[in-house]
Amino acid sequence: MLTNIAIKALKPASKPYKKSDGGGLFIFVQPNGSKAWRFAYRFEGKQKLLSGGNFPETTLLAARSWREMMKHQLALGLDPSQERKNAKAKAAGNPVESLNTFEHVAGEWLDTRTLSWTPRYAALVSGRLEADIFPFIGKFDIGTITPRQMLEAVRKIESRGAIEMAHRVKNHCSEIFRYAIPDGRCESDPCRDLTPAMARARPVKHRPKVAAKDLPAFFMKLNADGAERMSHLALRWTILTMVRTQETRFAEWDEFENLDSPEPLWRISPDRMKMRSEHLVPLPRQALALLDEIQELNVYRKAGNYRLGRYLFPVAHSKSRVISDNRMLDIMYRLGLRGKATVHGFRGLASTVLNESGLFEPDWIENQLAHQPRGVRAAYNSARYLAHRRPMMQWWADYLDEAEAKGIRAKAA
Repeated sequence: MLTNIAIKALKPASKPYKKSDGGGLFIFVQPNGSKAWRFAYRFEGKQKLLSGGNFPETTLLAARSWREMMKHQLALGLDPSQERKNAKAKAAGNPVESLNTFEHVAGEWLDTRTLSWTPRYAALVSGRLEADIFPFIGKFDIGTITPRQMLEAVRKIESRGAIEMAHRVKNHCSEIFRYAIPDGRCESDPCRDLTPAMARARPVKHRPKVAAKDLPAFFMKLNADGAERMSHLALRWTILTMVRTQETRFAEWDEFENLDSPEPLWRISPDRMKMRSEHLVPLPRQALALLDEIQELNVYRKAGNYRLGRYLFPVAHSKSRVISDNRMLDIMYRLGLRGKATVHGFRGLASTVLNESGLFEPDWIENQLAHQPRGVRAAYNSARYLAHRRPMMQWWADYLDEAEAKGIRAKAA
């Protein structure tokens, strides 16, 4: 270890040299006689060097205190060199580049969330942040961002008329700030009090749907429609099983179980579900009849073409290999329902009819619609109320059959 006397006694040489004090701290003696403190350390496998002032302006005691502060930063996983740059940038009012930037922390947050999101939703959230937030605050230290800066960012989204989107993005950012609070990278959420200053979001508008009383007329028009039969079957399958369009489009034969037993089942894997939780659909008799017809029309499956034949509704010329998003919606449009009803609206119709029947518990209905909690609890509960949902799904299928029969009788009359 060095002493003040030893440091003062160091004489310049023809080449620079150093004398160590231990722990990475040393004094660097130049040929002109100047003596400067240096701290050597390794960060992420790389050797780095930091300057710490000149002796005697920076005393031995001060240099040792500085060394301990640098070692403390390393213990926290921080790069002392980057922290110094950040401090200078912060003092100058400039953005910083470090593990503490909003963009970097947002990336960490996204990594923790995408495990429970579908790839499509993860891409949506990431795209919103990249387009509307990162250009304005992405490079700033997350701990220095103010409510005013956040308000200006979300108001730019509002300025293009995207009021609901502004609130969604604000909520994403709020989660990112709260993610960074526990490890000390920021102390508070600057989005917490923004809502009163933002434009009010429009009331939630539910997807338009066919009314229960109009189901007979709907089926009458559907039976008269001249679309390809597989498109009709896809729409009927979606209505009958109460699933989302995406879940029908990418349905695979391997997902079905016990089709020859009294308890046939459609098991949809977590990676295909919106909430990334396995979903079980007990199949009524009518669903088995639809499956028989779908299989009969699946020429790829008959030909042994697994690439396409594995899907219920394959399309050879499609990049996705299955029917498009709009195939079922086009049928709705042809039936005169543009702006009046959507395919997704049948889920709302099923919920309304089942709830109003008074025969089924709301939890059974919500579970069948895959409105379940996320995470471990959701995985554990994938089979919740299955025994109750099976007769409920049969009741719904019979209800649809009766509505279609009324349409046929009305047409005959």
